Amino acid sequence: MSYLGKVLVVDDDPNVLELVKLYGEREGFNVIGINDGNLVLSAFDRENPDVVILDIMLPGIDGLTLCRKLRSIRMIPIIMLTAKGEEADRVLGLEMGADDYVSKPFSPRELVARIKAVQRRTQPIDAVKYGKLKYCDLEIQADIRRVNVGDSAIELTPKEFDLLYHLAQNPRRVYTRDDLLTAVWGYDYFGDQRTVDVHIRRLREKLKELPHEYITTVWGVGYQFTPPSKEE
Repeated sequence: MSYLGKVLVVDDDPNVLELVKLYGEREGFNVIGINDGNLVLSAFDRENPDVVILDIMLPGIDGLTLCRKLRSIRMIPIIMLTAKGEEADRVLGLEMGADDYVSKPFSPRELVARIKAVQRRTQPIDAVKYGKLKYCDLEIQADIRRVNVGDSAIELTPKEFDLLYHLAQNPRRVYTRDDLLTAVWGYDYFGDQRTVDVHIRRLREKLKELPHEYITTVWGVGYQFTPPSKEE
């Protein structure tokens, strides 16, 4: 069996940790369980995992805070565990930088499938063969995955970059949410269309210093990249 990477699972329910460890290791993952939010940052530094699974409700530091902290350290795939039906928790998790979410109770086989899928989806697109996209004061350097606003670089997550780059390659083309899910997240994405909305909102926030709004909403359809006209 091939080694698929290390997974750090954070949940205060010992049954969850046992299930994920059992099914994950059966598939070839090395699974490390943590039951207290206060222990996560040191374990993250020590274990250097490939994927993190975070419950939202934890003793010590909560999962949403941990998601934000881990995102500031390294762009690692993160799956949030949320209570069934709690849409607000799912949206908050995505806004904090999570790549996917699973609602409890969950199938351990499905969770393992999501771990594999999020690993595939968070691999950056092959942008080396592409060059630089330049629109006035917005510059996207695909080969080094860098975005400049004026003279300053802004930090994007891998999926934020892929989403911006995909839109910017085809200015003024209107994409539905399903189009973007398929192109950027992949056909095997388990989440819903709200994921696109959350990432668009985060992109807009990070591009807010620009005098022109590059990502516009086409109501009832989706989104498009609209560079400034010559008159602007």
